[in-house]
Amino acid sequence: MKRVATGTRSTRERAVIAALRRPSQRRFQIDESLEELAGLVTAAGGTVVGRITQDRAAPAPGLFFGRGKIDEIGQTARAESAVLFVSDDPLSPIQERNISQALGIKVIDRTALILDIFAQRARTSEGKLQVELAQLTYLLPRLVGQWTHLERLGGGIGTRGPGETQLESDRRAIRRKVMQIRRQLDGVQVHRRLQRQGRRRSGVPVVALVGYTNAGKTTLLNRLAGSQLTAADQLHPEGGRRFVLTDTVGFIRKLPHELVAAFRATLEELADADVLLHVVDASHPAIDDHMKAVDDLLVELGVADRPTVLAMNKIDRLETDPSVLAARREAVAISAADGTGLEALLKAIERALPPVGNLTLRIPHGEGASLALCYERGRVLARRDTPGHVELEVDLPVGLLGALARYRVTEPGPGAGMID
Repeated sequence: MKRVATGTRSTRERAVIAALRRPSQRRFQIDESLEELAGLVTAAGGTVVGRITQDRAAPAPGLFFGRGKIDEIGQTARAESAVLFVSDDPLSPIQERNISQALGIKVIDRTALILDIFAQRARTSEGKLQVELAQLTYLLPRLVGQWTHLERLGGGIGTRGPGETQLESDRRAIRRKVMQIRRQLDGVQVHRRLQRQGRRRSGVPVVALVGYTNAGKTTLLNRLAGSQLTAADQLHPEGGRRFVLTDTVGFIRKLPHELVAAFRATLEELADADVLLHVVDASHPAIDDHMKAVDDLLVELGVADRPTVLAMNKIDRLETDPSVLAARREAVAISAADGTGLEALLKAIERALPPVGNLTLRIPHGEGASLALCYERGRVLARRDTPGHVELEVDLPVGLLGALARYRVTEPGPGAGMID
C-alpha cells in the first residue's frame, strides 16, 4: 500500500512554510511554532527557503489563507525554486487541493509532515503498524485529490466511469488494510496487557519516560540501562530498588489526533506506570511551551495524576547555572549525554516509587524460588543463615507482601536479634 508522499531522504526538498495568526494569539507564539515547523521540515529531509505569516480573524473556507497571501506564497516559492508548501495549521482535503492548484507545487500540512517523520523513524514492527494506520486514516478523505483526471468531469451523465470505480476500489482497499492493521494492533494490546499483568504480579514498579520530541529520552534510557536499547529494560541501581523503565513516543505541540489514536497501544503503558519521568530539554528556548504540551497530553490521556519526576536534560549546553533552573521547577539537573546528575535522578525516582513494606522473613532452605524473589524484586537489608532457614530483613513492594506473608517473622526467633 502506497503511503502518503510527504518527504524524501534522498534529496533536500526546498519548502516554503506559513502560519495563520488569530487575534487571540501573540506574535511570539506563531514565531515559535514556525521555528518548530522549520525544524520538522529539516528532520524530514527538506530545507526551508521561505517563512510567511498572515493575521486573519478566521481561515478562508476554500484556501485557508487569503487569496492575496496565497499569491505571495506562490511568488516566494517561484523565486526560491521551492517544490513544497507546508502549512503550520491543519488543512482540509479541499483546502489542500485548492492551494496545490493555485501554487502548482506539492502541499502538505503539519500533520502530514509529522506522520512522515514518524514513518522514517519507526523501527519496531508495532511502531510501523501504528504509523501506517495513522497515515491511512489521514489519506482516506484525501483520496479524491489523487484522482486529478476526474476534475474535468462534471456531475451527471458521463461521470460514472472506470476512474470513479477505481477510486471506490482504492477506498475499499484502504478500509480493508485499516481493519487488518487494527486487528494486528489489537493483538499487540493483548500481548502488552499480559506483560503488564505479569509485571504487576511480580511487584516490580514501572517508570515511564515522557517528554517532548528530541528532549533526549532515548539517550537517557540508554545511559541508565548501560546499553543501546529501544524498548523497556529492568534496572537495578546499586543499593536501590529494581524498576522497569519504558520509553514512549515523543510528544509534540499540535500532535495529530490520528497519531495519538494510532499510538494508543504504546501510550497505554502510561496508564500502568507507577512513576512518570518527564525529560525536558533545558537548553531549548521554548522549554515552558514544551512542558505545557506534554502536560496537556498527559491530561488528555488521563494520567496527569501520576507521581512525576522532572529531569532537566542537556545542562551541558547551558551557559547559566543549571541548579537555579532546576530548583525553580523542582527538577533534577542532568546530562544524559555525559552522565551528569544521574545518581541524583535515580534517588529522586526511588523517592517517587510506591511504598514498600519492611519486614523480617524466615525462609526454609528448600524455598529457593521465594528467596530469589526477595533478591530480584526487593532490597535485602540484612541476612543470617541458620541450619534450617535463611532469615532476611527486606524491603518488598507492597504487591509482593501477600505472596511472602507465610514466611513473615511475627515474634523474635533464634538469631532474630542480629538484625538492626
